[in-house]
Amino acid sequence: MYGELANKLVIEAKRTQQLNNRNNQDTKLPVYNDELVRNILKEVSQLKRNIEFFAEQQEIAAMNGTNTDSKIMKCQYFVNRLCLERNKRCLLAYQKLRGDLMDSMAWENNGVEMMGSFSNEENSNLTHQEQDYLKEYSELITEMKSGELADIDLSGPLVPPTEVFIDVRVLKDAGEIQTEYGVFNLIKDSQFFVRQSDVERLIQQGFLQKI
Repeated sequence: MYGELANKLVIEAKRTQQLNNRNNQDTKLPVYNDELVRNILKEVSQLKRNIEFFAEQQEIAAMNGTNTDSKIMKCQYFVNRLCLERNKRCLLAYQKLRGDLMDSMAWENNGVEMMGSFSNEENSNLTHQEQDYLKEYSELITEMKSGELADIDLSGPLVPPTEVFIDVRVLKDAGEIQTEYGVFNLIKDSQFFVRQSDVERLIQQGFLQKI
């Protein structure tokens, strides 16, 4: 039945969104469902042909004065049109979700070149077009952060911190970090009282834990 494939795509997109909402660490993208997308596009082409056929039949019915046939054709035309539009919206929603998640991945990495840091498995989850988009978007973030806005931490959290200084525990060695208040040598299981803005990124990467 028309629309079933698009419904499967929506369910997959919702599952991806829910998994990322539960995941407090890095954003994850599942493999692109190329086969399902292609089948939906084939269905869209078929629906378009149906619509063109029913439109022609309506014109013929109108010329012949067969009102009954015309009403049936109008109903068929309307149903096929709705299915086509719904398929398009589902495809756009799927692409939009993946685009938003890739944007989040780029911001989580502060615009750093990402494709080299991906494992082969993570790379294979993205299409070539998605890889190009992620690379160019990351470059755009880097360019923006190194320009006139260099003094502003654009990758910082949108929610203002409730504490300026926090206690953190080192979960894994991270070497020395330079801050306005001095140098800290991050050795596993050591604890520090530091300014939150100086270590926010390290907390996101899993090197530190707020106590």
